[in-house]
Amino acid sequence: MHPRWCVLSLLVLLLAGCEDGPPKPGPKERAEGYYIKGTTEYLQGNFEQALASFGSMKELSPDDPRLPAAMGEVYLSMGKLHEALAQFQLALQRDPKRSTNWSRVGFIHAQLGHTEEAQSALRKALAIYPRDFNALEQLGELDLKRGDKDSAVKHFLLAAEASPDAGKAPLVLRAAEVFIADGRHAEALLMLGEWTGPKGVRDPALLSTLGDEQVRAGQLLPAAESYREAARQSPRDPTLWELVGEIYTRLDKPGDALAAYRESLRVKDRAIIHVAIARIHLGRGEREAAEEELGKALETVSGSDVRELMELAELLSTLGRKPDALRILTNLSAEPDHARDAELQRRTAALARELKDEAVVRAACARLAGDGGTPQKCP
Repeated sequence: MHPRWCVLSLLVLLLAGCEDGPPKPGPKERAEGYYIKGTTEYLQGNFEQALASFGSMKELSPDDPRLPAAMGEVYLSMGKLHEALAQFQLALQRDPKRSTNWSRVGFIHAQLGHTEEAQSALRKALAIYPRDFNALEQLGELDLKRGDKDSAVKHFLLAAEASPDAGKAPLVLRAAEVFIADGRHAEALLMLGEWTGPKGVRDPALLSTLGDEQVRAGQLLPAAESYREAARQSPRDPTLWELVGEIYTRLDKPGDALAAYRESLRVKDRAIIHVAIARIHLGRGEREAAEEELGKALETVSGSDVRELMELAELLSTLGRKPDALRILTNLSAEPDHARDAELQRRTAALARELKDEAVVRAACARLAGDGGTPQKCP
């Protein structure tokens, strides 16, 4: 019999009984049935139904030590912090040696801004079970709030060590973000290298962050490898292969760059990648191939990506289609959302002046001046 049918049969037996079968279950068995039902409903996200089931259980077995924690979890998932706190405090009265109860109390106090109460509860949780990764993570967040960044990193990494494999990467990334926000890039790079290397946490978010820090440190080839592996693990993200292509382009490895850009196109056909490929062909003197890529870029341009449109306009200009480039820049620079983009306004004014379109020059320069610029800043 399928396990699901076993559970359903048990629930039917426990909650309803059978007219012609065995005697109806007693209060203890019925309470257990409601506990199973409530837990199942909670896991399915049916919180009101879960509370109703636990309420029925409470009528039959009001002193069951599992009940307050179970109800507390439901209230916590519903964002009802005060109700959850009351339940977990009751759970502590019944089972003060359960670390999870202390951990939940500490978490809720932290969310309510009760820092001292939160730290006290979290440390009690860790005194019972030092590998309570939820308590360690929450202590890290409290450390950050009081400005102790080193202690925060320590607690996040201890939480990562204790966490199941699926939860390690977000905690390591949280620690890395603390270092990066504090300008401690060398420490972030070292830590990320350790966790993605010897510790074996080959997560795409960690690998791409490692790649960012390697680029910052001038380690371009290692960065390309980091982005490459992140891309392989994120088959729906075309931007990681794009980063690999950009690095190989900077390293003057056009063959490797083209291979990476084509991998990006396999994920999603984007104009900006066709523009990048066209530039490689131009660098090789392959104008016909570059113009073919330009055609593909024009077919796939989204019209909403400013960077993409500016890159396309530059390629059009390079290939002798400056009026077409100016049309793109003119329309883009006139949009209210881009009126304060100084680079865009300057590029528009410069190309318009080259093509002797004084009206566009005046409009772009006016937008520059309106953003606090001066006439001297306008090309």
